[in-house]
Amino acid sequence: MNDMDEILTRGVANIIPGKEALKKALAERKLNIYLGIDPTATRIHLGHAVPLRILEKLADAGHNVTFLIGDFTALIGDTSDKDSERPILTSEQIEENFKTYKKQAEKILDFSKVKVRHNSEWLSKLTFKDVVELTQKFTLNDFISRELIKKRLNDGKSVRLQEVLYPVMQGYDSYFMDTDLQVGGADQTFNMQAGRTLQRVVRDKESFVLSTEYLMGTDGRKMSKSWGNAIWLDDSARDVFGKVMSITDDVIIEYYTLATKMPMEEITAIKQRLAEKENPINIKKELAYIITAELHDENAAEDAKNHFESTVQKKELPEDIPSFVMEASEHVTISDLLVKLNLVTSKSEAKRLVEQGGVLVNDELVEQPNLEIIPEDNMIIKAGKRNFIRIKLSS
Repeated sequence: MNDMDEILTRGVANIIPGKEALKKALAERKLNIYLGIDPTATRIHLGHAVPLRILEKLADAGHNVTFLIGDFTALIGDTSDKDSERPILTSEQIEENFKTYKKQAEKILDFSKVKVRHNSEWLSKLTFKDVVELTQKFTLNDFISRELIKKRLNDGKSVRLQEVLYPVMQGYDSYFMDTDLQVGGADQTFNMQAGRTLQRVVRDKESFVLSTEYLMGTDGRKMSKSWGNAIWLDDSARDVFGKVMSITDDVIIEYYTLATKMPMEEITAIKQRLAEKENPINIKKELAYIITAELHDENAAEDAKNHFESTVQKKELPEDIPSFVMEASEHVTISDLLVKLNLVTSKSEAKRLVEQGGVLVNDELVEQPNLEIIPEDNMIIKAGKRNFIRIKLSS
Protein backbone atom coordinates (compact mmCIF):
# COMPACT_ATOMS: atom_id res chain seq x y z
CA MET A 1 0.00 0.00 0.00
CA ASN A 2 1.51 3.35 -1.04
CA ASP A 3 1.17 6.56 0.96
CA MET A 4 -1.83 7.89 -0.98
CA ASP A 5 -3.65 4.56 -0.75
CA GLU A 6 -3.17 4.61 3.02
CA ILE A 7 -4.38 8.23 3.26
CA LEU A 8 -7.55 7.27 1.37
CA THR A 9 -8.10 4.01 3.27
CA ARG A 10 -6.91 4.19 6.89
CA GLY A 11 -9.72 5.47 9.08
CA VAL A 12 -11.80 6.35 6.02
CA ALA A 13 -15.50 5.42 6.09
CA ASN A 14 -16.50 6.72 2.65
CA ILE A 15 -15.36 8.88 -0.26
CA ILE A 16 -17.92 10.64 -2.47
CA PRO A 17 -18.15 10.30 -5.42
CA GLY A 18 -15.37 7.69 -5.26
CA LYS A 19 -11.83 6.82 -4.13
CA GLU A 20 -10.28 6.42 -7.57
CA ALA A 21 -11.59 9.76 -8.83
CA LEU A 22 -10.21 11.52 -5.73
CA LYS A 23 -6.89 9.70 -6.01
CA LYS A 24 -6.59 10.90 -9.62
CA ALA A 25 -7.42 14.50 -8.67
CA LEU A 26 -4.88 14.49 -5.81
CA ALA A 27 -2.19 13.28 -8.23
CA GLU A 28 -3.00 15.83 -10.93
CA ARG A 29 -3.18 19.14 -9.03
CA LYS A 30 -3.07 20.86 -5.67
CA LEU A 31 -6.51 20.66 -4.07
CA ASN A 32 -8.20 23.05 -1.66
CA ILE A 33 -8.98 20.90 1.38
CA TYR A 34 -10.54 21.72 4.72
CA LEU A 35 -11.70 20.26 8.00
CA GLY A 36 -14.06 22.25 10.21
CA ILE A 37 -14.61 21.97 13.96
CA ASP A 38 -17.24 23.94 15.84
CA PRO A 39 -16.03 25.26 19.22
CA THR A 40 -19.02 23.89 21.16
CA ALA A 41 -16.67 22.80 23.96
CA THR A 42 -13.26 23.96 25.12
CA ARG A 43 -11.37 20.83 24.12
CA ILE A 44 -10.59 18.53 21.20
CA HIS A 45 -10.62 14.76 21.78
CA LEU A 46 -8.68 11.85 20.34
CA GLY A 47 -11.54 11.03 17.95
CA HIS A 48 -10.78 14.30 16.16
CA ALA A 49 -7.24 13.00 15.61
CA VAL A 50 -8.57 10.67 12.89
CA PRO A 51 -9.41 13.44 10.38
CA LEU A 52 -6.57 15.62 11.72
CA ARG A 53 -4.01 12.94 10.79
CA ILE A 54 -5.48 12.70 7.28
CA LEU A 55 -5.29 16.49 7.02
CA GLU A 56 -1.66 16.36 8.15
CA LYS A 57 -0.73 13.84 5.47
CA LEU A 58 -2.50 15.82 2.74
CA ALA A 59 -0.65 18.97 3.84
CA ASP A 60 2.63 17.03 3.73
CA ALA A 61 1.72 16.02 0.17
CA GLY A 62 1.63 19.71 -0.77
CA HIS A 63 -2.10 20.41 -0.92
CA ASN A 64 -3.74 23.64 0.27
CA VAL A 65 -5.13 22.63 3.66
CA THR A 66 -7.32 24.74 5.97
CA PHE A 67 -8.29 24.09 9.58
CA LEU A 68 -11.63 25.89 9.87
CA ILE A 69 -12.96 26.98 13.24
CA GLY A 70 -16.74 27.22 12.99
CA ASP A 71 -17.22 30.14 15.32
CA PHE A 72 -20.32 31.31 13.41
CA THR A 73 -21.92 27.89 12.79
CA ALA A 74 -21.49 27.17 16.51
CA LEU A 75 -24.09 29.87 17.17
CA ILE A 76 -26.63 27.39 15.75
CA GLY A 77 -25.06 24.08 16.75
CA ASP A 78 -25.04 20.98 14.61
CA THR A 79 -27.35 18.15 15.66
CA SER A 80 -26.08 15.61 13.11
CA ASP A 81 -25.20 13.09 15.84
CA LYS A 82 -27.71 14.21 18.48
CA ASP A 83 -31.26 13.07 19.26
CA SER A 84 -32.09 16.44 20.82
CA GLU A 85 -31.33 20.12 20.34
CA ARG A 86 -27.88 21.44 21.17
CA PRO A 87 -27.76 24.19 23.78
CA ILE A 88 -27.57 27.60 22.11
CA LEU A 89 -24.20 29.21 22.84
CA THR A 90 -23.46 32.89 23.15
CA SER A 91 -20.74 34.63 21.14
CA GLU A 92 -18.78 35.04 24.38
CA GLN A 93 -18.92 31.28 25.13
CA ILE A 94 -17.82 30.45 21.60
CA GLU A 95 -14.96 32.96 21.82
CA GLU A 96 -13.76 31.34 25.05
CA ASN A 97 -14.06 27.84 23.61
CA PHE A 98 -11.97 28.31 20.48
CA LYS A 99 -9.07 30.02 22.27
CA THR A 100 -7.37 26.69 22.94
CA TYR A 101 -8.40 24.81 19.78
CA LYS A 102 -5.32 25.60 17.71
CA LYS A 103 -2.99 24.82 20.64
CA GLN A 104 -4.57 21.38 21.06
CA ALA A 105 -4.62 20.58 17.33
CA GLU A 106 -0.89 21.38 17.18
CA LYS A 107 -0.30 18.00 18.82
CA ILE A 108 -1.32 16.50 15.46
CA LEU A 109 -0.99 19.24 12.82
CA ASP A 110 2.00 21.31 11.75
CA PHE A 111 0.38 24.72 11.37
CA SER A 112 3.28 26.04 9.32
CA LYS A 113 1.68 23.97 6.52
CA VAL A 114 -1.97 24.56 7.43
CA LYS A 115 -4.09 27.74 7.32
CA VAL A 116 -6.42 28.60 10.20
CA ARG A 117 -9.65 30.41 9.35
CA HIS A 118 -12.94 31.26 11.11
CA ASN A 119 -16.19 31.02 9.20
CA SER A 120 -17.47 34.22 10.79
CA GLU A 121 -15.19 35.92 8.22
CA TRP A 122 -17.82 35.31 5.54
CA LEU A 123 -21.01 34.01 7.17
CA SER A 124 -21.42 37.13 9.32
CA LYS A 125 -21.45 39.26 6.16
CA LEU A 126 -24.32 37.49 4.38
CA THR A 127 -27.48 39.53 3.96
CA PHE A 128 -30.96 38.07 4.38
CA LYS A 129 -31.25 38.17 0.58
CA ASP A 130 -28.05 36.11 0.32
CA VAL A 131 -29.43 33.52 2.75
CA VAL A 132 -32.73 33.25 0.83
CA GLU A 133 -30.84 32.71 -2.43
CA LEU A 134 -28.71 30.02 -0.78
CA THR A 135 -31.73 28.16 0.59
CA GLN A 136 -33.20 28.02 -2.93
CA LYS A 137 -30.49 25.50 -3.81
CA PHE A 138 -31.83 22.96 -1.27
CA THR A 139 -35.08 21.27 -0.28
CA LEU A 140 -36.64 20.83 3.16
CA ASN A 141 -37.43 17.25 2.19
CA ASP A 142 -33.75 16.34 2.28
CA PHE A 143 -33.32 17.73 5.78
CA ILE A 144 -36.36 16.17 7.43
CA SER A 145 -35.61 12.78 5.85
CA ARG A 146 -32.41 12.51 7.94
CA GLU A 147 -32.79 9.65 10.41
CA LEU A 148 -32.25 11.57 13.66
CA ILE A 149 -34.39 14.52 12.53
CA LYS A 150 -37.16 12.15 11.47
CA LYS A 151 -36.95 10.38 14.84
CA ARG A 152 -37.18 13.66 16.77
CA LEU A 153 -40.23 14.71 14.76
CA ASN A 154 -41.88 11.31 15.21
CA ASP A 155 -41.18 11.49 18.96
CA GLY A 156 -42.82 14.89 19.16
CA LYS A 157 -39.54 16.66 19.96
CA SER A 158 -38.87 20.10 18.57
CA VAL A 159 -36.58 20.86 15.64
CA ARG A 160 -35.59 24.49 15.66
CA LEU A 161 -35.78 26.32 12.36
CA GLN A 162 -32.16 27.44 12.51
CA GLU A 163 -31.08 23.78 12.53
CA VAL A 164 -32.31 23.58 8.94
CA LEU A 165 -29.86 26.35 8.10
CA TYR A 166 -26.82 24.56 9.53
CA PRO A 167 -26.10 22.40 6.43
CA VAL A 168 -26.66 25.47 4.24
CA MET A 169 -24.08 27.42 6.25
CA GLN A 170 -21.57 24.59 6.15
CA GLY A 171 -22.19 24.25 2.43
CA TYR A 172 -21.40 27.93 2.03
CA ASP A 173 -18.11 27.43 3.90
CA SER A 174 -17.11 24.96 1.21
CA TYR A 175 -18.31 27.21 -1.60
CA PHE A 176 -16.64 30.36 -0.24
CA MET A 177 -13.26 28.63 0.06
CA ASP A 178 -13.76 26.99 -3.36
CA THR A 179 -13.16 23.61 -1.76
CA ASP A 180 -12.15 20.54 -3.73
CA LEU A 181 -12.22 18.15 -0.77
CA GLN A 182 -14.03 18.29 2.57
CA VAL A 183 -12.81 16.03 5.39
CA GLY A 184 -15.01 15.23 8.38
CA GLY A 185 -16.60 12.57 10.54
CA ALA A 186 -19.18 10.22 9.04
CA ASP A 187 -21.94 12.10 10.91
CA GLN A 188 -21.01 15.17 8.83
CA THR A 189 -21.68 13.52 5.46
CA PHE A 190 -25.06 15.21 4.92
CA ASN A 191 -23.61 18.64 5.75
CA MET A 192 -20.57 18.10 3.54
CA GLN A 193 -22.86 17.05 0.69
CA ALA A 194 -24.38 20.54 0.90
CA GLY A 195 -20.97 21.90 -0.06
CA ARG A 196 -20.80 19.57 -3.05
CA THR A 197 -24.26 20.78 -4.07
CA LEU A 198 -23.26 24.46 -4.07
CA GLN A 199 -20.02 23.79 -5.91
CA ARG A 200 -21.88 21.83 -8.58
CA VAL A 201 -24.93 24.10 -8.95
CA VAL A 202 -23.20 27.49 -8.68
CA ARG A 203 -19.72 26.75 -10.08
CA ASP A 204 -20.44 23.64 -12.17
CA LYS A 205 -17.51 22.08 -10.32
CA GLU A 206 -17.14 18.53 -9.03
CA SER A 207 -15.82 18.28 -5.47
CA PHE A 208 -15.21 15.47 -3.02
CA VAL A 209 -16.24 14.39 0.46
CA LEU A 210 -14.08 12.16 2.65
CA SER A 211 -15.80 10.92 5.80
CA THR A 212 -13.80 9.29 8.58
CA GLU A 213 -14.61 6.42 10.90
CA TYR A 214 -15.62 6.97 14.52
CA LEU A 215 -13.29 6.25 17.41
CA MET A 216 -15.12 4.57 20.26
CA GLY A 217 -15.03 6.35 23.61
CA THR A 218 -14.10 4.88 26.98
CA ASP A 219 -17.73 3.78 27.53
CA GLY A 220 -18.15 1.92 24.22
CA ARG A 221 -20.12 4.70 22.50
CA LYS A 222 -18.74 7.03 19.84
CA MET A 223 -16.22 9.39 21.44
CA SER A 224 -18.06 12.65 21.97
CA LYS A 225 -17.56 16.11 23.46
CA SER A 226 -21.00 15.75 25.05
CA TRP A 227 -20.90 12.28 26.64
CA GLY A 228 -17.93 12.47 29.01
CA ASN A 229 -16.27 9.46 27.36
CA ALA A 230 -13.42 11.26 25.65
CA ILE A 231 -9.65 11.12 25.77
CA TRP A 232 -8.82 14.79 25.37
CA LEU A 233 -5.77 15.99 23.46
CA ASP A 234 -4.88 18.21 26.42
CA ASP A 235 -5.38 15.51 29.07
CA SER A 236 -2.39 14.93 31.32
CA ALA A 237 -0.10 12.07 30.31
CA ARG A 238 -1.31 10.00 33.27
CA ASP A 239 -4.94 10.56 32.34
CA VAL A 240 -4.32 9.66 28.70
CA PHE A 241 -2.56 6.43 29.72
CA GLY A 242 -5.22 5.48 32.25
CA LYS A 243 -8.13 6.21 29.92
CA VAL A 244 -6.62 4.12 27.13
CA MET A 245 -6.19 1.27 29.62
CA SER A 246 -9.94 1.48 30.37
CA ILE A 247 -11.06 0.72 26.80
CA THR A 248 -12.48 -2.73 26.06
CA ASP A 249 -10.27 -5.36 24.45
CA ASP A 250 -12.40 -5.51 21.30
CA VAL A 251 -11.37 -1.97 20.23
CA ILE A 252 -7.61 -2.35 20.76
CA ILE A 253 -6.89 -2.75 17.02
CA GLU A 254 -9.29 0.09 16.22
CA TYR A 255 -7.31 2.37 18.55
CA TYR A 256 -3.98 1.32 17.02
CA THR A 257 -5.41 2.05 13.56
CA LEU A 258 -7.26 5.29 14.23
CA ALA A 259 -5.42 6.84 17.17
CA THR A 260 -1.72 6.19 16.44
CA LYS A 261 0.81 6.74 13.66
CA MET A 262 1.96 3.11 13.82
CA PRO A 263 2.48 1.59 10.32
CA MET A 264 -0.27 -0.80 9.27
CA GLU A 265 2.12 -3.74 8.84
CA GLU A 266 3.04 -3.45 12.54
CA ILE A 267 -0.65 -3.29 13.47
CA THR A 268 -1.19 -6.49 11.48
CA ALA A 269 1.48 -8.15 13.64
CA ILE A 270 -0.31 -6.95 16.79
CA LYS A 271 -3.57 -8.37 15.49
CA GLN A 272 -1.80 -11.71 15.09
CA ARG A 273 -0.54 -11.55 18.71
CA LEU A 274 -4.13 -11.11 19.88
CA ALA A 275 -5.28 -13.98 17.68
CA GLU A 276 -2.62 -16.16 19.33
CA LYS A 277 -4.20 -15.34 22.74
CA GLU A 278 -1.47 -13.11 24.13
CA ASN A 279 -2.74 -11.33 27.24
CA PRO A 280 -4.55 -8.21 25.90
CA ILE A 281 -3.41 -6.11 28.87
CA ASN A 282 0.20 -6.28 27.64
CA ILE A 283 -0.81 -5.08 24.18
CA LYS A 284 -3.08 -2.41 25.65
CA LYS A 285 -0.22 -1.07 27.80
CA GLU A 286 1.91 -0.78 24.68
CA LEU A 287 -0.96 1.07 23.01
CA ALA A 288 -1.40 3.42 25.97
CA TYR A 289 2.33 4.15 25.95
CA ILE A 290 2.35 4.96 22.21
CA ILE A 291 -0.68 7.27 22.37
CA THR A 292 0.66 9.04 25.47
CA ALA A 293 4.09 9.50 23.88
CA GLU A 294 2.56 10.88 20.67
CA LEU A 295 0.44 13.41 22.57
CA HIS A 296 3.19 14.25 25.11
CA ASP A 297 6.63 12.62 24.95
CA GLU A 298 8.34 9.35 25.92
CA ASN A 299 9.41 10.56 29.36
CA ALA A 300 5.81 11.47 30.19
CA ALA A 301 4.62 8.14 28.80
CA GLU A 302 7.12 6.23 30.97
CA ASP A 303 6.00 8.15 34.06
CA ALA A 304 2.34 7.49 33.22
CA LYS A 305 3.02 3.78 32.74
CA ASN A 306 4.80 3.52 36.11
CA HIS A 307 2.01 5.48 37.81
CA PHE A 308 -0.65 3.20 36.33
CA GLU A 309 1.17 0.03 37.35
CA SER A 310 1.65 1.18 40.94
CA THR A 311 -1.71 2.84 41.61
CA VAL A 312 -4.09 0.70 39.55
CA GLN A 313 -2.45 -2.69 39.13
CA LYS A 314 -0.71 -2.81 42.53
CA LYS A 315 -3.30 -0.53 44.18
CA GLU A 316 -0.62 1.55 45.88
CA LEU A 317 -1.15 5.19 46.82
CA PRO A 318 0.88 7.57 44.64
CA GLU A 319 3.77 9.32 46.34
CA ASP A 320 2.85 12.70 44.89
CA ILE A 321 -0.82 13.09 45.85
CA PRO A 322 -1.77 16.76 45.60
CA SER A 323 -3.21 18.39 48.72
CA PHE A 324 -6.23 20.60 49.19
CA VAL A 325 -6.74 22.72 52.31
CA MET A 326 -10.18 22.85 53.91
CA GLU A 327 -11.76 24.05 57.14
CA ALA A 328 -12.90 21.34 59.57
CA SER A 329 -16.29 23.01 59.66
CA GLU A 330 -16.64 22.97 55.87
CA HIS A 331 -19.25 20.20 55.43
CA VAL A 332 -20.15 19.48 51.78
CA THR A 333 -21.75 16.71 49.76
CA ILE A 334 -19.38 14.38 47.94
CA SER A 335 -20.68 15.72 44.59
CA ASP A 336 -19.92 19.31 45.55
CA LEU A 337 -16.53 18.27 46.94
CA LEU A 338 -15.52 16.48 43.72
CA VAL A 339 -16.33 19.64 41.76
CA LYS A 340 -14.51 21.83 44.31
CA LEU A 341 -11.42 19.62 44.01
CA ASN A 342 -11.55 19.76 40.17
CA LEU A 343 -11.82 15.99 40.04
CA VAL A 344 -14.92 16.38 37.85
CA THR A 345 -16.25 19.28 35.81
CA SER A 346 -19.88 19.23 36.99
CA LYS A 347 -22.23 17.85 39.64
CA SER A 348 -23.88 15.64 37.03
CA GLU A 349 -20.49 14.09 36.22
CA ALA A 350 -19.87 13.63 39.95
CA LYS A 351 -23.23 11.94 40.38
CA ARG A 352 -22.52 9.61 37.48
CA LEU A 353 -19.07 8.72 38.84
CA VAL A 354 -20.49 7.91 42.30
CA GLU A 355 -23.27 5.77 40.82
CA GLN A 356 -20.69 3.87 38.77
CA GLY A 357 -18.75 3.02 41.94
CA GLY A 358 -15.82 5.25 41.04
CA VAL A 359 -15.45 7.32 44.23
CA LEU A 360 -13.72 6.29 47.47
CA VAL A 361 -13.08 8.23 50.66
CA ASN A 362 -10.28 6.69 52.74
CA ASP A 363 -10.71 3.48 50.74
CA GLU A 364 -14.44 3.28 51.52
CA LEU A 365 -16.81 3.19 48.57
CA VAL A 366 -19.20 6.13 48.34
CA GLU A 367 -22.66 5.07 47.15
CA GLN A 368 -24.75 8.23 47.55
CA PRO A 369 -24.01 11.40 45.50
CA ASN A 370 -25.46 13.55 48.30
CA LEU A 371 -23.43 11.94 51.10
CA GLU A 372 -22.20 14.66 53.47
CA ILE A 373 -18.42 14.73 53.86
CA ILE A 374 -16.83 16.06 57.07
CA PRO A 375 -13.22 16.98 56.26
CA GLU A 376 -10.48 15.18 58.20
CA ASP A 377 -6.75 15.76 58.12
CA ASN A 378 -5.03 13.44 55.57
CA MET A 379 -8.37 12.23 54.21
CA ILE A 380 -7.80 10.65 50.78
CA ILE A 381 -10.39 11.22 48.05
CA LYS A 382 -10.14 8.93 45.04
CA ALA A 383 -12.13 9.66 41.87
CA GLY A 384 -11.93 7.03 39.16
CA LYS A 385 -8.90 4.78 39.01
CA ARG A 386 -6.20 7.44 38.79
CA ASN A 387 -7.16 10.68 40.52
CA PHE A 388 -6.32 11.28 44.18
CA ILE A 389 -6.52 14.32 46.46
CA ARG A 390 -5.32 14.54 50.06
CA ILE A 391 -7.38 16.81 52.31
CA LYS A 392 -5.39 18.91 54.76
CA LEU A 393 -7.15 20.81 57.52
CA SER A 394 -6.23 24.45 57.91
CA SER A 395 -4.43 25.14 61.20
